[in-house]
Amino acid sequence: VQLQACGGGLVSAGGSLRLTCALSGSQFAIYTMAWYRQAPGKQREMVARITQRRTAVYDDSVEGRFIISRDTTKNTWYLEMNSLKPEDTAVYSCNSFPAVYYDWGQGTQVTVSS
Repeated sequence: VQLQACGGGLVSAGGSLRLTCALSGSQFAIYTMAWYRQAPGKQREMVARITQRRTAVYDDSVEGRFIISRDTTKNTWYLEMNSLKPEDTAVYSCNSFPAVYYDWGQGTQVTVSS
């Protein structure tokens, strides 16, 4: 079972990015899935999570700017990030919530320039 995040990059403040997370090696994901991020020198934090019934919860820092979604038929999750700020710069990863069911895969770097 492997999680793979992609879609990061360098963007100017106010720009947008769409991240994709794919779960391979498992028939389907039955858990709440989440996007996490870790900025240099800081602990990993959850930014958004979504249940199997598509109920979404966001951290206050991204509420109204980020949208999490999932396609259960493809074992894929997305994070649409709008109005990006320099403080959103981090490595973004995906995992279950809580992050106890899968090993961490490689994250994707998001860099927002001011």
